[in-house]
Amino acid sequence: MQSVDKAVTDVALATKKFFKRVLPIMLVMLVCNQLNRSNIGYAQEHLHADVGIGAAAYGFGAGLFFIAYAIFELPSNVMMERYGAKVWLARIMISWGIVSFLMVFVQNETMFYALRFLLGAAEAGFFPAVIFYFARWVPAGQRGKATAIFIAGSSVAAALSGPIAGMLLSLHDVLGFRGWQWLFGFEGLLSVVVGIAVFFVLDAKIADATWLTAGEKVALTAAIADEDAQHAPASGGNPGGKINRWKMLLNPQILLLCGIYFSVQLSIYANTFWLPSIVKQIPGTTDLSVGFLSAIPWVCAVIAMYFAAKWQDKAKSKRPLLVAALLVAAVGTLAAAVASPVLALVFLAIAAMGFKSASPLFWTIPQSGLHPLILAPAIAIINSLGNLGGFVAPFGFGIIKEQTGSVIPGLFALAAASTIAAGLVYFLKERKSEAAAGHVAAPEEAPAFAVAAK
Repeated sequence: MQSVDKAVTDVALATKKFFKRVLPIMLVMLVCNQLNRSNIGYAQEHLHADVGIGAAAYGFGAGLFFIAYAIFELPSNVMMERYGAKVWLARIMISWGIVSFLMVFVQNETMFYALRFLLGAAEAGFFPAVIFYFARWVPAGQRGKATAIFIAGSSVAAALSGPIAGMLLSLHDVLGFRGWQWLFGFEGLLSVVVGIAVFFVLDAKIADATWLTAGEKVALTAAIADEDAQHAPASGGNPGGKINRWKMLLNPQILLLCGIYFSVQLSIYANTFWLPSIVKQIPGTTDLSVGFLSAIPWVCAVIAMYFAAKWQDKAKSKRPLLVAALLVAAVGTLAAAVASPVLALVFLAIAAMGFKSASPLFWTIPQSGLHPLILAPAIAIINSLGNLGGFVAPFGFGIIKEQTGSVIPGLFALAAASTIAAGLVYFLKERKSEAAAGHVAAPEEAPAFAVAAK
């Protein structure tokens, strides 16, 4: 009994050390990711003035990122499983940083399209690689919390991206470079530096972690292996067998998850790429003030995600909370479409509280009960197909603005999409609670990131 108690204690200590040492590294990576994804939203008008990229071309280029992301997500996931999450995460960061830096030299629409496509190809596989890394290091009972913290970090990163972009855009003609060139150059090089650091700082396997004691390594490795064995039936009784990723597309639940996540991504990336242009309609704004004002919805989203996570801990089912989050997003977006520019920012902040809270609530459902060998490809499929919303949203908004001079019709469409997604949630299946099913706690049964924030 004493040895069992010691093993439990060692697993708890090892997991706590992971949250303190490794998770912050992942969050820094996420900040770099968000900066390089969203920077064109702040550079849009400058690219139009200096390079001649109009609203439709901008929207198409912004969306091309997600076409490449969807195409290369599964191949990237296969390579990650071959080379390991550590090597592949470093590769992803360095390559997307290089491509982002090359945006400094964009001169026409064709170059813009090519670099946006290459950026999507370079970044493909980032999120599944992080989730797979969690699955190899964090026990199932704490994996949901790790994922929630990571996803919540995207809102913090989005809030930081505005002020940082505003300050960099203010460096007009410093050393002969335009503000938007400083924006792409600095944020691209930052990702390269962080990617190189990740290669040397991140450990590939539990056995490589010098910051864990020998007992903690053995206990944590055994705990992960034991969970793998207990989840074997989830992979058809053959956890070591080859997984047919394309056959997984025929699973109605996965298709349903893809559709709901598609709607969530529509709202996230419509706001990521077009929020600065909406804020610029407020009289008297500058690049710097637009950057800071654009951070408001993302700050509100962080607060909402904190409380959503606390409610999630107490909820027997996550579906009602996900429905509520999607409906808040729909109502906020609809109100923003008919309000004045100042009130539109307020309502978009409410909408952000909804669609950003929906993301971690959503991911608790596909994570439940999946064997780690299935987890990565399943998430890759949902993430890649759902992320196509990142193409439809900016491209659609670009066409709408080019044709009408306004993005208001696009906001109506976003509200409708969130409402439809809320209805689809009730067709999702959830795993029964531990008490009812008698199984080891699934990721969605773990405490959410709010607990870690205490």
